[in-house]
Amino acid sequence: MYQKIILAGNLGGDPTMQYMQDGTAVTNFSMATNRKWTDRQTGEVKEEVTWFRVSVWGPQAEAANTYLSKGRQVMVEGRLRPDPQTGGPRLWTRQDGTVGASFEVTASEIKFLGGNGNGNGSNGQSAAAQEEDDIPF
Repeated sequence: MYQKIILAGNLGGDPTMQYMQDGTAVTNFSMATNRKWTDRQTGEVKEEVTWFRVSVWGPQAEAANTYLSKGRQVMVEGRLRPDPQTGGPRLWTRQDGTVGASFEVTASEIKFLGGNGNGNGSNGQSAAAQEEDDIPF
């Protein structure tokens, strides 16, 4: 069996990185994807935002921590990781009492999209390629 998910969106906050006991880097970040459409009956423009919590490991984790920041566009390829208790997305309660859901993703590859706000872009290079080429942006 095989599973793959491809997401393109924006970081909801700055990534956080830590090292495991064996020295392997892991970086976590949240990202939002959205879609807009016009309701055919009302003509109203609607928007749906879906949040994902992404974990990336190894050299790509270090590159992601270095180059990504809140609002930055990124493409993630990986697999969904279900909540061990529910088998679905991780559920949590917002401050207003409503239920929220977060989809957990383990990334196999990340690509930096767009610029970082200073006019320099990455041309869609993967985190591994960015690190290997040592291209600042």
